[in-house]
Amino acid sequence: MKIPPPLPSHEILPPRAVPSPHRVNNEESREGRGIFTLRGNQFVWTPELHVSHSFAVRRWYGLTLIARAVPHADGSAMVGGLVLPQPQHHAATPRTAAPAPATTTQPLEPAPCCATVSARPVRGLDEVRKAHVANIKLGLDRSPPHLRPLLAACALGEWPGSMEYAAAIFATLDEPEAFDYNTLMRGHVVGGRDPAAALRLYVDMLHNDVVPDGYTFPFVLKACAQLLAFRQGRQLQGHAMKLGFLEHDEHAQNSLISFYGKCGEPELARRAFEQMEAGERTAASWSALLAAYTKAGRWADCLESFGAMVRDGWRPDESSMVSALSACAHLGAYDVGRSVHGALLRNTVTLNTFMETSLVDMYAKCGCIEKATAVFDGMDGKKNEWTYSAMVSGLALHGDGRKALKVFDAMISEGHKPDEAVYVGVLNACSRSGLLEEGLRCFDRMRLERKVAPNAQHYGCMVDLMARAGRMDEARELIGSMPTGPTDTAWRSLLNACRIHGDIELADRALQELARLGGAVNAGDYIILADMHAKAKNWEEAVALRTEAVHRGLAQAPGFSAVEVHGKMHRFTSQDRSHPRTADIYEMLHQMEWQLRFEGYKPDTSEVALEADDEEKRRAVAAHSQKLAMAFGLLSTPEGTPVRVVTNLRMSKECHAYSALISEIFGREVVVRDRNRFHRFRRGGCSCGNYW
Repeated sequence: MKIPPPLPSHEILPPRAVPSPHRVNNEESREGRGIFTLRGNQFVWTPELHVSHSFAVRRWYGLTLIARAVPHADGSAMVGGLVLPQPQHHAATPRTAAPAPATTTQPLEPAPCCATVSARPVRGLDEVRKAHVANIKLGLDRSPPHLRPLLAACALGEWPGSMEYAAAIFATLDEPEAFDYNTLMRGHVVGGRDPAAALRLYVDMLHNDVVPDGYTFPFVLKACAQLLAFRQGRQLQGHAMKLGFLEHDEHAQNSLISFYGKCGEPELARRAFEQMEAGERTAASWSALLAAYTKAGRWADCLESFGAMVRDGWRPDESSMVSALSACAHLGAYDVGRSVHGALLRNTVTLNTFMETSLVDMYAKCGCIEKATAVFDGMDGKKNEWTYSAMVSGLALHGDGRKALKVFDAMISEGHKPDEAVYVGVLNACSRSGLLEEGLRCFDRMRLERKVAPNAQHYGCMVDLMARAGRMDEARELIGSMPTGPTDTAWRSLLNACRIHGDIELADRALQELARLGGAVNAGDYIILADMHAKAKNWEEAVALRTEAVHRGLAQAPGFSAVEVHGKMHRFTSQDRSHPRTADIYEMLHQMEWQLRFEGYKPDTSEVALEADDEEKRRAVAAHSQKLAMAFGLLSTPEGTPVRVVTNLRMSKECHAYSALISEIFGREVVVRDRNRFHRFRRGGCSCGNYW
């Protein structure tokens, strides 16, 4: 069963069959009488609360709005509508008995004598108003078959004032059915117009004893997802389960998975997915699960589920492939990302801008800037601000500041307006390439010509740019002049630059400022300063800083390095011996070190924060996680292919020199993505130019 598309105005689809009467019998289905109301963040059941005048008030309100909205309407129609005698079941008493079966169980054709909006696609709200006025003059203003096409046209249209007019039409319905509520709810959640109004409609629906059907819950769950209303969504899940719509209705189930994913609850999304029968799952079910993992940053789970989806015989849709590409970009899973690209080319005639931008981002973050550039250059006429931002940021990651500036200039010359994100990428590119003057000029143009107010990220980039270039005093002055006040990003950039230039005094000041900002300081900040003291052989200071970090409860995330082999990521930590091929890996590591020693290599242990002899320090760096990943990559990939390593650590001097020599001795390209940028080692050199 599928959520209906926008309805042709001359057809009304039959209401969904439900296991209970169209209207709830309060005596049979509830303990006592009452209504649901929205109090704070919860739906509350209020017993013995009668709704004696809800219909009369709603009808008066709707007709009043219509009379105001339609200047040519006959005002007497509104007055007449208010004084018309009401049928018996509209008496001002609680509705406790189900009415006769609805007469709209088959598509209804409009009467030939009435005005409709069905002859051709509706082009605007004026056409709806004219048809409505004609219906009022013909006395059909209370006829559901003639009001529902107007309601659907307004609710699903995107004209100014269409939702207000839809609400006015809805208010004139004598007894709105689930179909009518669903139509208006759908209008509120399309494009996130007013999701809170959709929830209020749901409360009104229960208030008036109208049973939700299978189309209702996808709309209200989507509203909860848009509002991040987790508690209300959980209550809606309970109501849907009570009515039996979460057992065999894939659309309600998919909406529940999507709701949990957007609320940042991937485990609950997974549980909802697993509760579906295998035969009920659709490509949309998998897509919602992948999006949930992507939202939570669980990239490995996303790729694992994507693989399971393909193995189960499902053809991934566009949303699933975008989630998979995002996971590949974050994990550095180049082979999987290339396979997804191939699947896109096989299954799609032309790729849209969103998909191609995702490919640019994926290839750049997987270390293949050439393929990212090829995709980007092939997007003639389809590039937007997001595309340029992805390309500029990718070039910044690879330290190619000159080319990033050329792409930025092309963006402006083609008439695109750069936003804050693009300027972050450009300033990062200048910082990582040492382009001080270009970065200063770009920062001034952003503020003075483009009138883009710098945020904390822009100031952080500028502090990093100036401090890396050795202009420490100017960087500190810039931090003090920030309109929003100094931020952790700015002080951390200065702290990292102090590590490069060996300025312990200023680094100590930066750490103090980070600690003064409250929760901004982290374990990595303490470790940077502790390592600086250790390098200067100030062992007591180094130990004291690490002890202080422990007392503050700051834990450093374990360092790891990963390498992709045959589409699978293999992860290593320092001194790791958990891999099935540990013996082969350490044998390869031993061979690598002997060949390097033959070339005159001597390990750089200057950054080892240990008060120990040289041999102990050498053993400490010998089985670094990055070296283990590199050894396994050399063992497991074909000759001549690049070895791609991803690490959450900053590239050390020792690993940098080691990787450069490995690329020369083994004749292999080694691509390492550390936590800040890419290093591409070829024939003994690195793309960073030793500037990192």
